[in-house]
Amino acid sequence: MLAAGAATMIAVVVLGLAIDVLVERHLHGAQDRTLHARAVEVAQLAASAPAVLTTPGSLDSPVGAAQAVVEVVDRRGRIAARSLSLHGRVLPVNLASRAIANGVSGYRTVGFDGDTLRVYSAPLANVAGPVGGGAVIVGVSTADVADTIRSLHLLTILSGLGAAVIGAIAVGLLMRGALRPLSDLAGAAGEIERTGDPRRRLPDPRRSDEVGRLAATLNRMLGSLERSREGERRFLADASHELRTPLTALRGNVEYLARHGASPELIADLQDDADRLARLADDLLAVSREETALPPDTEVRLDEVARRFAADDVDVHAEPAVVLAEDAALERAVSNLVENARRHGPPGGRVTVTVSSDDGRVRLSVEDEGGGPEEPEQAFERFWRGSSRAPGSGLGLAIVRATAERHGGRAGVQGSRFTIELPALRKPSENEGTLSPATLEKGPS
Repeated sequence: MLAAGAATMIAVVVLGLAIDVLVERHLHGAQDRTLHARAVEVAQLAASAPAVLTTPGSLDSPVGAAQAVVEVVDRRGRIAARSLSLHGRVLPVNLASRAIANGVSGYRTVGFDGDTLRVYSAPLANVAGPVGGGAVIVGVSTADVADTIRSLHLLTILSGLGAAVIGAIAVGLLMRGALRPLSDLAGAAGEIERTGDPRRRLPDPRRSDEVGRLAATLNRMLGSLERSREGERRFLADASHELRTPLTALRGNVEYLARHGASPELIADLQDDADRLARLADDLLAVSREETALPPDTEVRLDEVARRFAADDVDVHAEPAVVLAEDAALERAVSNLVENARRHGPPGGRVTVTVSSDDGRVRLSVEDEGGGPEEPEQAFERFWRGSSRAPGSGLGLAIVRATAERHGGRAGVQGSRFTIELPALRKPSENEGTLSPATLEKGPS
């Protein structure tokens, strides 16, 4: 409001000052033209009827709203006639000296008897009788023009102040209406903060402007937070459920050990339970790490990572490809995919690992000879093992998806083919923006 009021006042004052200057120039110009016209009349009178100049009152005539004063001098500078409005006063003869000496007319502003006069002096022709070769001096007070300019200045200042007040009030009313939805949003956000309930939503201002878009964006953010919290709750519930089974078995075996002593079978069961708990804890830590770790910045040859898994039952077909990645994380993701293919593929079936690149994307695919998951859209969910309830923690594919997303890519499944898609590494020195196979064969520089 203060800024709007100040800006309005400055704009009005600047405009008023510009108008003041124009009006002042116009008034002074009109006054000068009137003085010139009156001097021409006196000169014509001196040339046509010299005797009339000395007639009392013949030189008295108003100039605009003010009474003009006129004085006529001969070539020797002696006063020949003057207007009655001088009331016994005499205009300085030196005002006409230049007109008499050089025949040049001109304007001057002089002080006269406590007043300010605008004076015009002009030479008289030699044929102007006794005053021929002399000069005429015409003057008028500038008080009326000065009063007009002062009134205009005062009007400008008052207009600026009034416009500033009106502008500030108008902006205040407008801003009050514009900020009311923001105030409502702030109040609702404070209530959500107080309750900590992400299921609540901010009020819809029913506007298509920035405030409406802000409310919609914040509500979508709250929806995302709600889904994230629900995901955490499901994760905790699933983790508790998965941990309960091995812990129950472990506790039962320990109780049996305490009552009946150790046996080779019991020792093996205890070892299996401990291994299962360790794998589950390791997988939980891996998922948590992948979801919170920073994006990698190390160049990794994805084809070399794939070739590490070549075995009797695993065929690897990999073309050179370089990505920004964490080698250990990628190796674990590929290991999970290969292990998943071995577990869910037909007994004795082969697993194929393929690395290819196209349009700036690198794809690593692992495919078995089976039919693929029954619910592919849930294959990468935590603790999902399908209807078969195959052994394992159910976190292997979740780790694969988290790893792919941390590396700026994605994971997907089509049939029995599981694929990790990552952005290919682009080097600034390459015009095409991608690595050629020849460059990749030489390895990163």
